[in-house]
Amino acid sequence: MLKPHYRRFLEARPGRLHFVAHSHHAWPDVTRDAVLQYWDDAARLADRKWEHVFGEIVPRAQAHLARLFGTKSPGQIAFSASTHDFLVRLFSCFDEGRPLRVLTTDSEFYSFARQAARLQEQGRFHLTRVPAEPFSTFEDRFAAAAAAEDFDLVLFSHVFFNASFVVEDLARLVGAVRSRDAMVVVDGYHGPGAIPMSIASLENRIFYMGGGYKYLQVGEGFGFMHVPTGCTLRPVATGWFSQFGLLTAKPTGQVEYPDNGFRFWGATWDPTPAYRFNAVMDLYEREGVTPEKIHAHAHGLQERFLSGLERTRPRSLDASRLVTPRDLARQGNFLTFRFDEAPALHAALRAQNVDTDLRGDRIRFGFGPYQDAADVDMLLERLGRL
Repeated sequence: MLKPHYRRFLEARPGRLHFVAHSHHAWPDVTRDAVLQYWDDAARLADRKWEHVFGEIVPRAQAHLARLFGTKSPGQIAFSASTHDFLVRLFSCFDEGRPLRVLTTDSEFYSFARQAARLQEQGRFHLTRVPAEPFSTFEDRFAAAAAAEDFDLVLFSHVFFNASFVVEDLARLVGAVRSRDAMVVVDGYHGPGAIPMSIASLENRIFYMGGGYKYLQVGEGFGFMHVPTGCTLRPVATGWFSQFGLLTAKPTGQVEYPDNGFRFWGATWDPTPAYRFNAVMDLYEREGVTPEKIHAHAHGLQERFLSGLERTRPRSLDASRLVTPRDLARQGNFLTFRFDEAPALHAALRAQNVDTDLRGDRIRFGFGPYQDAADVDMLLERLGRL
């Protein structure tokens, strides 16, 4: 699909099959040029680079993300080094004097799951976890739980990281939340850039967060979050970037917050990932690449892979171990197989110069725009050797 644009990454280790396209994507060549561009801008502008970053680089990145989100409010998008940074700021909006009632699932990524478990140990969180499986009834069960009682915080994934199952009806789950005062957070890490999506109808209600490490092919350090329009929360964990537009104004003696996404910015942030992100999005625009096309491409490779497994029946991987429904109707851009020998298969594939990803008894195969049918056939061939 876009393989020629990843020459440097693909040639860095000849013979490698990089099927970790749900986690560490390959980076297109334009991202290397973007890193050098930031260095040159820093040398040219020195401390004045912040005027350039916030006057041009950040607005471009916000506009790209707003387009991916399907919203018309780019100014509501904040950036940070990670989604965990945003979680800390979100949690700090609540009064620590009482435990928070939190509704979530049993399949959230570690950034939230570990932090929430630790806060539960301290008695600061009372967690209600809805099982993600069976997937066929997840939305019914989660909506019922959201409507059953008042929660302070509701957090769930757009695409489950440990299965690749897509939660399609975000509006239904958000609308089911009984308390209008509840903070609703959607972890969208496996959504933007991977699947067609729009949060336009929810942009005044939800926090939608994610990062560039995966499908946006930016690497580390590019966490982003859409802040609901009209949000007036005042996070206690606040940094000087939230005051960036007022640095030269006369002090008022009060802690003031902007009326847009800047209220959830933190402190000094490395702009390099934003340069990389803009370069990737500019490349996609030039090539006419959209999330719809990327998802269709990944879906086609997934189907080729599963059909190949069913046809050749390698002893190393049984297609029936797929966690999600075989029809792939609500599949993200990776496949997850669950079985006891997954760690052994992960190690054996690594010895065959095949990169995959392991989470306990689940092995994940990701499919991206720099892969083609020949890569899938080589993967099947190497599986057949084991």
